[in-house]
Amino acid sequence: MNFPDMHIAVVGPLPPPAGGMANQTRQLVELLRGEGAEVEVVQVNAPYRPTWAGRLKGVRAIFRLVPYLLQLWRAAGRADLLHVMANSGWSWHLFAAPAIWIGSLRGKPVVVNYRGGEAEPFLMQSAGPVRASMKRAALLVLPSGFLQDVFGRFGMKGRIVSNIIDLTRFRPADDGRAPAAHIVVARNLEAIYGIETALRAFAKIQAVRPDARLSVAGSGPQLAELQALAVRLGVADQVHFTGRLDREEMASLYRDADLTLNPSRVDNMPNSVLEALASGVPVVTTDVGGIPYIVQHEVTALLVPRDDPDAMAAAALRVLDDPALASRLRVAGQEDVQRYSWAAVKGELLAAYIAALQYDRRSTQSAIGVH
Repeated sequence: MNFPDMHIAVVGPLPPPAGGMANQTRQLVELLRGEGAEVEVVQVNAPYRPTWAGRLKGVRAIFRLVPYLLQLWRAAGRADLLHVMANSGWSWHLFAAPAIWIGSLRGKPVVVNYRGGEAEPFLMQSAGPVRASMKRAALLVLPSGFLQDVFGRFGMKGRIVSNIIDLTRFRPADDGRAPAAHIVVARNLEAIYGIETALRAFAKIQAVRPDARLSVAGSGPQLAELQALAVRLGVADQVHFTGRLDREEMASLYRDADLTLNPSRVDNMPNSVLEALASGVPVVTTDVGGIPYIVQHEVTALLVPRDDPDAMAAAALRVLDDPALASRLRVAGQEDVQRYSWAAVKGELLAAYIAALQYDRRSTQSAIGVH
């Protein structure tokens, strides 16, 4: 059996907005179709119908949820299997769990593809309902050993299918430009991503390297707060908040960068780190969550503690002031990121789909370990 033999319903968000999981969902759909699979998308963040319903706070979720459930029911009837992109919190309860139950009711195997750095606190609160739903799923696939360990501690066994990075889009610059001090942060402007730490680190970098400039690529509720912080730190003229960029714009920004900072407080397997590695950009990142599972300190990246602008600035200056170190990180990062190419990952995904299609609900405990 191969991809052209399959009709797959992919359940997940799509851009806009172009967040990590939305980008992964879109990319997965494109790659599966490129392999000849018949793919139907059930979008969890589809535009409100009618559009004015989006302004009705408190009840607008109903205007999205009811059409979603109807489309999900129909798609599950047509598909051979469901691939559900899942995350924590209300996203799980409103979208992922119903997809699992509807797939089960329709007699179709469900592959739950969980991602997100907040799995442990979520499961500490909601492990019971999650396990109840997962008993109806054929397979749990996870992008990292970090999440595999987390779910294992809550009695759910998962198999790893890595995130996919488009190495044709995210590639090193080939114009031979001279190294400079252009630093990029590519995370949403939300508290869990610690952008203020990067700004404070940048102020310290800029005091030593007046040529340094910072591009912050992302959008979110902290924009005004972070802009005000840049003013207070005296670096507002050297900081550019780009807003949310599409894939091509983001790839172009990486090719103009000399260093990437990832200051996140909570994380799993950030695509921004992998995209930077693929683009030949050295990475300085916090050592939280799943990050030590995907990069090795002093080999493919430099790791620093969370919420420590002094450590982040010191590591950044090491890279900027030591061309040999920067070159070593670039080469090792580009070599390591090859394992996230579609050529490397599609075999893992195909094996997962075949296992799901062969799944017998009576063998749930051996499939995902849920009792």
